[in-house]
Amino acid sequence: MSHMTYPEAIVVGFIQGITELFPVSSLGHNVLIPALIGGSWAADLNVAASASPYLAFIVGMHVATAIGLLIYFWRDWVRIIAAFFSSIRERDIATVDQKLAWMLIVATIPVGLVGVVFEHEFRVLFAKPVRAAIFLIINGVILFAGERFRTKRSRQADAALAAERAAVQGPGTGRASHASGQRAERLAEIESGKQADARLATKSFGEALVIGSSQILALLAGISRDGVTMVAGMLGGLSREDAARFAFLLATPVILAAGVLKVPDLIQHGHGIYGQILVGSVLSGLGAYVSVRFLMKYFQTRTLTPFAVYCVVFGVFCVIYLHFT
Repeated sequence: MSHMTYPEAIVVGFIQGITELFPVSSLGHNVLIPALIGGSWAADLNVAASASPYLAFIVGMHVATAIGLLIYFWRDWVRIIAAFFSSIRERDIATVDQKLAWMLIVATIPVGLVGVVFEHEFRVLFAKPVRAAIFLIINGVILFAGERFRTKRSRQADAALAAERAAVQGPGTGRASHASGQRAERLAEIESGKQADARLATKSFGEALVIGSSQILALLAGISRDGVTMVAGMLGGLSREDAARFAFLLATPVILAAGVLKVPDLIQHGHGIYGQILVGSVLSGLGAYVSVRFLMKYFQTRTLTPFAVYCVVFGVFCVIYLHFT
């Protein structure tokens, strides 16, 4: 019977936390890394095996990743959840937060339905190492195409945000102290988030549905949820920064629900590896928190292209390596 060691839990937990939010597919890496290492890793960490303890491990990591996202966006989610209940109480969608709350619900429905019905089939059919490597290459092509064929509206939105940020910061802005500087930076992030939500709320529910539906592709190991969501958002006219924010907000309930729905797997197959699940989950949650902090700043000025190059190069390497070993 396959098991899971602490070194496996540490490596995979760290990789999960990083790759879940970076547009490089966490599921693809969860499939490919054990296959590349081989030996007991390939046997212990086989996501396609229904009785594998790896499934229970992934449940814990998904929940921890979602918690990391919730911690980073906790103020936003307090606003959004409160607005959701107020819209039900008032039977109206009048504010930015109310509109955003229902946009997130509408955008989550397609992947939720498809995931519940077809998740097992997708995992068994496509969560094979060579197939995951091929889809990782396709993911890179999607990211590159998303940047290459960005709409004029998306480019203009980026330019407007850059100009606005430059005007707010201005020359000669400094920090009185490291601590006060950090507080000021965090307050600026919170205000920037509110402004981004106002821009997102100008989109229609139909546009939110299209962007959210792109997440279905992420059921294929090798396709990044956040990557395809960002590309769909940019094609819909969002700035790169706003597309990233919407992707991360969308990912939170999807990842959390995916973990909660698999709790029976954790109960059934988690016996004997609860320590490994805890260690891997802590690393996954920490990795997710650090990743989202980094990426929210990264996408203010930088592109998806480096991730596209990485996916293609790593995917091609994996195809060649797995074919000849």
